[in-house]
This record gives sequence, C-alpha cells and structure tokens, in this order.
Amino acid sequence: MPGTVRRWNYPPPLCIAQCGGTVEEMEGVILSPGFPGNYPSNMDCSWKIALPVGFGAHIQFLNFSTEPNHDFIEIRNGPYETSRMMGRFSGSELPGSLLSTSHETTVYFHSDHSQNRPGFKLEYQAYELQECPDPEPFANGVVRGAGYNVGQSVTFECLPGYQLIGHPVLTCQHGTNRNWDHPLPRCEVPCGGNITSSNGTVYSPGFPSPYSSSQDCVWLITVPIGHGIRLNLSLLQTEPSGDFITVWDGAQQTAPQLGVFSRSLAKKTLHSSSNQVLLKFHRDAAMGGIFAIAFSGQYESLVSILSYLH
Repeated sequence: MPGTVRRWNYPPPLCIAQCGGTVEEMEGVILSPGFPGNYPSNMDCSWKIALPVGFGAHIQFLNFSTEPNHDFIEIRNGPYETSRMMGRFSGSELPGSLLSTSHETTVYFHSDHSQNRPGFKLEYQAYELQECPDPEPFANGVVRGAGYNVGQSVTFECLPGYQLIGHPVLTCQHGTNRNWDHPLPRCEVPCGGNITSSNGTVYSPGFPSPYSSSQDCVWLITVPIGHGIRLNLSLLQTEPSGDFITVWDGAQQTAPQLGVFSRSLAKKTLHSSSNQVLLKFHRDAAMGGIFAIAFSGQYESLVSILSYLH
C-alpha cells in the first residue's frame, strides 16, 4: 500500500492443512491438521480419495506420530464407514504402504483431549486396477458375473448332469499380480448319486471323454409322487465284455428290472411304473466307453398307456 510505511493491504495468508475433504487428483498429499506442528485436540477428520472408476490408490506414509492407542488414523477400502478397513494406525511407527482396490478410499483421523503430536503426512498415487484372468471357457458349465475387476465376484454353475468341484464363487483379489482367491473350479460327472430333478441326463463318468473309473456307479432318480419316469438311452457305447447298465423299476435292486443294456445301442426308451428308478453301471473291461441316459417325469396314466403300447 502507498504511504510512508510500506505495508500489505491484508495480513499475510496462511497455508493450513484442512480437517477432511475430497481429493480427486490422480496423485496428491494428505496432512493432519496443523502439520508439521501438532494437531489440535478433539478432532474427527475424514478425507475421501475419489479416483476414476478402474483405479485404486497406492498410499505411502512419509511422517507419522500420534498419541499411542488414543489418537489414530483409519484407512478404509471404500467411501463408507462400513467399508472394509485396510489398516488402523497409532503411535510412532511408520505404517507400511497400502493398495486400495476401490476407486474411492476413505482416510479418517481422530484425536482426543490430550497429548497432541505432529500427526501424519501421506501421499497417494492412482494405479490401474487390472482384471483377473478370464475364466472362460468353462467346460460343461456357465460363468455368471458382471466383470473380472478387483473386488468383483463371479459364480460358476454346472450344466445338468455335472457336479461342481471347487468353490462356486470366486473374488478377484488385489495385489501386483491379479488373481482369483481360489483355483478355478471344474465340472465333472459324479459316479452315482441321488437325483431329484424332474428331468435331466445321466452321463458316464468323464463324459464326453471315455470313462476310466473301475468302480460301480449307482444313480437313484426320484420324481414327484404320481409320476413315472421315461428313460431314453440315446447313447450307449460300452465295451462288450463286462460293461453293462442295469435299470430297476424302483429304489432297490430287488425291484423288477426294466432291462440290462450293453454294447452299442442307437436308441432305447423305457418307462417306469413308479416315481423312482435305480441305475447301476458296472465296468469290467480295460477299455472305456461313453453313455448318456435322458430322463423325464410324466403322469402315471400316460406311463401306463405308453408301457402297454411298448
């Protein structure tokens, strides 16, 4: 300002670390209030690091000093108080670096009424959240999920007649190398079991590859009471010496047999008189084969007519 004594028109400004706020730059610094001086008492400050979708925050502490156990900082992997906590730090030990897996990261600081200290200085830098390996193609099953980014989950389901071996839900984990939290599952044909669906297909173990198991496999098919079961042996290619399938019209092997089948069979249709059918596959031959038996439930009145015509 003009005058005999030179002076500024306002007092010199101050640069003060704010208590909370939102930062949206791809890299930046967050300071505790008062840094590098001591932070005030009774503070509750919350910062949100808001990055573009597909990026996480790599957080590193450059300075750290708080009253042990009473004054602390929390880092959460998300924008909410309920978001997963990545770390809670207090005292004078410098925390290690952190990698968030969300494009929004929360930094919360609390101080009580006593023993104020210099607090903290941290810097963050955005890094790209790469996807986990594509689980497709998933043999004999389907994969359901919105994407393969960090934190996202996919669900695996097997086609009818197959059994899921492994974890049905996988979540993409963070880290320098993206990977799922469990090995990829697989769909296999079980050697026997109880089947309660109204329709489906019984496959040979290892289908569509030739079976290799030497043990007997037993399946019990049960449909609602008041229904019979229609079996369609659409594919039966077994070894002629010792490999055969026995079908009983009931839940026990003491029930009447609907037939014993082996060798190559183009197509054969069977009808049960009850709501349960027992199938047993026996293998003796050294070589393998394949078979597929489709089944469906139908009303008993229709079963009686078809059985009579058959």
